[in-house]
Amino acid sequence: MINKLVALIKKTGAPIVVGLDPMLKYVPEHVTDRAYAEYGETLEGAAEAIWQYNKGIVDAIHELIPAVKPQVAMYEQFGIPGMIAFKRTIDYCHEKGLIVIGDVKRGDIGSTSGAYAVGHLGHVKVGSKILSGFDEDFATVNPYLGSDGVKPFIDVCREERKGIFVLVKTSNPSGGEFQDRMVIDNESGDQRKLYELIGEKVDAWGSELMGDSYSYVGAVVGATYPEEGRILREVMPKAYILVPGYGAQGGKGADLVHFFDKDGLGAIVNSSRGIIAAYQNEKYASYGPEGYADASRAAVIDMIEDIRGAIG
Repeated sequence: MINKLVALIKKTGAPIVVGLDPMLKYVPEHVTDRAYAEYGETLEGAAEAIWQYNKGIVDAIHELIPAVKPQVAMYEQFGIPGMIAFKRTIDYCHEKGLIVIGDVKRGDIGSTSGAYAVGHLGHVKVGSKILSGFDEDFATVNPYLGSDGVKPFIDVCREERKGIFVLVKTSNPSGGEFQDRMVIDNESGDQRKLYELIGEKVDAWGSELMGDSYSYVGAVVGATYPEEGRILREVMPKAYILVPGYGAQGGKGADLVHFFDKDGLGAIVNSSRGIIAAYQNEKYASYGPEGYADASRAAVIDMIEDIRGAIG
């Protein structure tokens, strides 16, 4: 799947991923009104509204980008109906030829980690049948529990030819409370920051599962930390870097140069509410709520131009 992701990035010329992270406050009233008229002000009504909202955005932008990244929590808040909307979104994006990165941030050990990996990336046997659960192409993984939590995902990725993005240096301000701590490497005795050691583990895990040019084991490194991005690009030369924090969190194209390789590959930049709620931004306000999907398309085009200008 990493080869397909790279191929789609080359085809579109857009190293970006759109985060489908719907909140009801982003959904225009004409969309929620229709959903509530059919299902009432219920969890089912909310789930229908976010599904229709997602569909409108995907229809407007799918040919411009290689991938989307639905954040599972935004769907879980609506219970079972929300998770059905999550699955419908994944399937629809696949129909449109998009790669789906499930932003699930799973992190556990043993059979539990294996079950998460199977549920999101693999297949499960039910009687005589082999069935898929959510069927994303990639998933985000929290490495805090160590190799025991990551290896089950790697095993499923090897079977399914899918991938993961491991949290290394996250975009949130308090991430440094742990990630920037100086720690001792038990193998070498050297002192380094924790995020560097995690990056080294990502590089090692990735060496076990390589695509043509990049590993199926990627990393998450926030756009809000460009210097750390430069360091980690060197630490993880074969890892594709998923870069959150663009736009609404303050990251911009000029911050991202060192996340990429010299050929302009090696990273894919995420924007969520900066795209999906673009119509609420003054810059795109002229589209209005009825034109929310067209506003999202305009924001995608502007983001592509910004990043292309930065990386040449």
